[in-house]
Amino acid sequence: MIATGRKIVLASGSPRRKELLKGIGLKFTIHISSFREVSGGRGRTPRAVAIHNARGKAVYVARHYKDALVIGVDTIGALRGRVFGKPRDDGHARRILRTLSGTTHEVISAVCVIDTASGRRFEAVERTKVTFAKMTREEIDWYIASGEQRDKAAAFAIQGLGSLFIKKINGDYFNVVGLPIFTLGRLLRKIATGDIGRRSGSGKLKMR
Repeated sequence: MIATGRKIVLASGSPRRKELLKGIGLKFTIHISSFREVSGGRGRTPRAVAIHNARGKAVYVARHYKDALVIGVDTIGALRGRVFGKPRDDGHARRILRTLSGTTHEVISAVCVIDTASGRRFEAVERTKVTFAKMTREEIDWYIASGEQRDKAAAFAIQGLGSLFIKKINGDYFNVVGLPIFTLGRLLRKIATGDIGRRSGSGKLKMR
């Protein structure tokens, strides 16, 4: 259903995003971005952090292609304005899980697609609410020992062992995995058909 007729480049080395794109039959190239992500600061909201990182990844990779659609994505967790990205180490992951235990937090993904032929940038943001069960100290230690929390936003994977502690979600499941497929598909379809809607002065497609 997504036939862009263009070269598509994913600015990410995430195996989860790779599998999700393959799952919808999209042909793409992987070009890992070396953009240095931020986790907050400068008064940025969680939404602004996700957009900043997704845009930075896409811009970094877009410089290497003359005619392609470059996709940058960033996924974070957020609770009461606090951003939870990938844990630095097991101790950090343990602190994150203790904070999220028994709460409902948001998973926010920003998607940035750059059309390198025109220089236009299209962005969208998806939010999903995730409710954690109350985790015991032993359960957190067991999960940390599994190693699954490493390289995962907010230190858990909904598609793996982390699902044992998630009571419910409200929103896009794939967003929590790390790539909101519906949102990305809508962006790519609009770009392919030329139905790009209302744009801001910076050339961003206004969605959500």
